[in-house]
Amino acid sequence: MSGYSAMYNDFSNVAIAEEKVSPQAILKVLKEYSATISVFDLMKVNAEMIEESKYVQENYKDKSHAVYAKYFLGRIREIRNDNAIYDNDIDKEEFIDAVATLKSYHDAESLTHKTKFPLIYAIVSLYTTFVLEEPIHPVGTPFPGSLKVEEKNGVFYCPVKDANLESPNAVCKMCIAEQLDF
Repeated sequence: MSGYSAMYNDFSNVAIAEEKVSPQAILKVLKEYSATISVFDLMKVNAEMIEESKYVQENYKDKSHAVYAKYFLGRIREIRNDNAIYDNDIDKEEFIDAVATLKSYHDAESLTHKTKFPLIYAIVSLYTTFVLEEPIHPVGTPFPGSLKVEEKNGVFYCPVKDANLESPNAVCKMCIAEQLDF
C-alpha cells in the first residue's frame, strides 16, 4: 500500500473511530505524513510548479508563485510545528467528502506528477480547511483579472470558487471561502 493510500485510510479510520472528528485527530495524521516530506521534495515540487506556470502571464505568475511557495510549501513546516489546541467543530460528512475528493485527485494525478505534489496538496488542503478554518488559497492570493481572495467581516471570498465547483477533483468544494461577486 502506498503512503498516499495509507494516509487516506488513516483519515477514514479517524472518521470511523470518533463520533465527532476532532482537529487534533486530523492534525496528528497530518503531522505524521508531513514528516515524510523532505526539503528536497519541497524543492522538486517548487520546480514543478515553476515549470507548470511557464505560459502564465509574467506579472501574475510572479505574484502567484510567491504566494504558493510561502503558503503551500511553507505550510508543511507549519504543520510539523503546530502544537496548538483547536476546539472547532468539524462536520464529519464534509471531512469524509474532502478526503474522498483528495484521494480521487491523487488517483487521477499520480501518473502525471513525479513529485510529492499530490501528498502536499492533500495535507495542506485538509490542514487549512479543517484545522485552521481558513480558505485553501490565502487572503491576497492573486488570480487573473486583478482579482484576489478577500476577507470581509470574517467571511472569506474567492473569485474562482463557483467556476471550479464542477471539476471533480477541485478542492474548491471543500474550501470555506464563498464566491466573490465582481
